[in-house]
Amino acid sequence: QVQLVESGGGLVQAGGSLRLSCAASGRTFSTYAMGWFRQAPAKEREFVATIGWTNGITYYADSVKGRFTISRDYAKNTVYLQMNSLKPDDTAFYYCAAGPLISTSSNDYDDWGQGTQVTVSS
Repeated sequence: QVQLVESGGGLVQAGGSLRLSCAASGRTFSTYAMGWFRQAPAKEREFVATIGWTNGITYYADSVKGRFTISRDYAKNTVYLQMNSLKPDDTAFYYCAAGPLISTSSNDYDDWGQGTQVTVSS
């Protein structure tokens, strides 16, 4: 099992930036991909971005492409989500996830963090 702890959420005005961090510990050697998902009130959890842990391949949801960047620090076992040009529609609880393959489906991730709230005011 991999333990994940997110940080970096908060309140920001539209057009602003935030950087989320996800620190991984435990059986990280079994992790092949790290992803970010988000869930807004009364909405289903949706894919945001994912990165291959060893090869660095990335995928993004169309809604965040060009504004968000996912990256990882191999030595620190940490994944980041840099969020720029934030919009009110980005308001959600953001979750970090770890899994054995790169995927945009939450079903393919085994371990999840507790989440961090991002609120974008207009």
